[in-house]
Amino acid sequence: MTAPTPPTPAAHSAAVSFESQRAALADVVAIPVTPFAEDGSVDEATLRSLLRRMLDGGVRILTPNGNTGEFYALSPQERRLVTEVTLDEAGERAAILVGVGHDLPTAIDTARHARESGAHMVMVHQPVHPYVSEDGWVDYHRAIADAVPELGVVPYIKNAALPGARLAELGAACPNVIGVKYAVADAARFAAFARDAGLDRFVWVAGLAEPYAPSYFSAGATGFTSGLVNVEPGISLSMIEALRSGDYPAAMKVWEQIRRFEELRGADASANNVTVVKEALASLGLCRREVRPPSKELPQAERAEVAEIAAGWSI
Repeated sequence: MTAPTPPTPAAHSAAVSFESQRAALADVVAIPVTPFAEDGSVDEATLRSLLRRMLDGGVRILTPNGNTGEFYALSPQERRLVTEVTLDEAGERAAILVGVGHDLPTAIDTARHARESGAHMVMVHQPVHPYVSEDGWVDYHRAIADAVPELGVVPYIKNAALPGARLAELGAACPNVIGVKYAVADAARFAAFARDAGLDRFVWVAGLAEPYAPSYFSAGATGFTSGLVNVEPGISLSMIEALRSGDYPAAMKVWEQIRRFEELRGADASANNVTVVKEALASLGLCRREVRPPSKELPQAERAEVAEIAAGWSI
């Protein structure tokens, strides 16, 4: 798949077609890790190496500054660096979906930086606030979408209480809201939410990665996110090919292969979600294992288990 062409200045005044961006989302949406150097800074050289490895493995859409990239532990300057490095390394080989969020001015500024850097889309992290109203959720996303009308916008939904009708409202106001990363661990709720919001209006991405992909695809998803893809792209790509062809037994064979790895990531309310991925990469000599607080490195016993799993996959 050819990556979408970055928007041109003329797009500000002309109708924008998002067909290539929509097509890009219907895939394995890779969430790269952010490797750190010994001094704790972002390790740009290793980041480039990991990105090339995924691209060479067949990945065609990357999400810099996603949760597996430790979005909330990065400074604004580091998030900009990660975006710029990802765009530079990917070139025309992949679509780029930049994670944005935090307070509204910061999210808008980050989205504009993504646009100016040549990104194709932005993913809006769920608002982190103790008091999120439905109206406020719509207003937050609409302000970001309105600030970058040339870019596709993908809300990241983890709020099980949000009704699909509110997403439909947002989509009616903002044509560039084209997809949804849905990360509520309830396949029946997802099926209802997607139909209430508009099953065909949005591209539905299963936001809880490979473990939930088969059930969410059966209800209308056409893409899924992946952190595992950092470790072995071929596993994730084989799952989506099976799901695209409707071969659920084949998809579940992949599911069985990655089950324990994803269980380790999901344990203790996903406390080690990023840690397990980095540990697998470290066991293969691909990056350092360090994560930033509030994440924590794995204890030695679990390190050995992760290394055994990674070694057993075909690299």
